[in-house]
Amino acid sequence: MATPDFIRDIRAGIGHQLLWLPGVSAVVFDDRGRVLLGRRADNGMWSIIGGIPEPGEQPAETAVREVYEETAVHVVPERVILVEALQRVRYPNGDLCQFMDISLRCRAAGGAAVVNDDESLEVGWFALDALPELEEFAVARIKMAMDDGPAWFAGIEQAR
Repeated sequence: MATPDFIRDIRAGIGHQLLWLPGVSAVVFDDRGRVLLGRRADNGMWSIIGGIPEPGEQPAETAVREVYEETAVHVVPERVILVEALQRVRYPNGDLCQFMDISLRCRAAGGAAVVNDDESLEVGWFALDALPELEEFAVARIKMAMDDGPAWFAGIEQAR
């Protein structure tokens, strides 16, 4: 994932200290019920599409922008499927980050699935019964996006 300029500016002042960031993930379905995936350039794994909002950008806007930037597919966000604080991650350069992921179910509204930037090696549509190997992060979000239930919020069971 390319590091946005505003994060580079923050890192110049805080070094490798923990940086708490929003993240947006998009589970995109086409009219045939297939899911859009990208094979990431940073780790070679297939995953759903996602990224970091620009300052002031709404999560739905981020989903639309990131999906188009990475795949050339236009999408319409339909609903929030999950909000979850992820585990901390330390990158090879020493930077420590933790993301609050907001995952959205989106509907494809045009465009062709092609590699549209340097963050993906491949992109494509996959039938739900023919998914490539995916990390649990993507699998869980695809399952939740297929269900019409309410948004899932981590920790809500403790708040009751």
